[in-house]
Amino acid sequence: MSTTIGRTALAYSRSWHYIDVGTDPRSLGRIASSIAMTLMGKHKPIYDPSTDCGDYVVAVGCHDIRTTGKKRFQKKYYSHSTRPGSLKELTMDKMIAKFGGAEILRKAVSGMLPKNKLRNVRLSRLKAYDGLGHPHNRNILKMNVLSPNAQLHQSKTAKFESSESQTPVQDALTTATASPQKMNPSFASASA
Repeated sequence: MSTTIGRTALAYSRSWHYIDVGTDPRSLGRIASSIAMTLMGKHKPIYDPSTDCGDYVVAVGCHDIRTTGKKRFQKKYYSHSTRPGSLKELTMDKMIAKFGGAEILRKAVSGMLPKNKLRNVRLSRLKAYDGLGHPHNRNILKMNVLSPNAQLHQSKTAKFESSESQTPVQDALTTATASPQKMNPSFASASA
């Protein structure tokens, strides 16, 4: 029996996911964890920790990234050049002003990826941009990387925002009872 069942090139093909961080209701950590799962390929049935089977993720709108509490002013990022006395620290607010929100997202996702040889390869598939524009329009297949909780939250808010139902049959019935359609004259003459 072959051990390569399901290990075809189609199964390992990479798709491009798109997420607008500015409009997503989740905080930085929750967005970063779902992006890390997609970069690792855990959403695929062929996932194996030792293989690189993840997808690309395009994150736009990183300048409007959400954080909880006072993290934006209290969280610190440290860097050291291994020379004595060269420890540098930046708050998240200063980091966003200096490097942009995309770097904050990259650091958060990097901390959630496994610390092994595949980390930099996986992180290179994250394309993060501060604005809404990006050069990957032709590649994107899936428009959202959402957790089930975020999808549930969006569906609940969509029900309250729209007065239409979720099924086309119910929509047709409500429009037919609200405003009866005029009879087609050619149909009326054919039936008479």
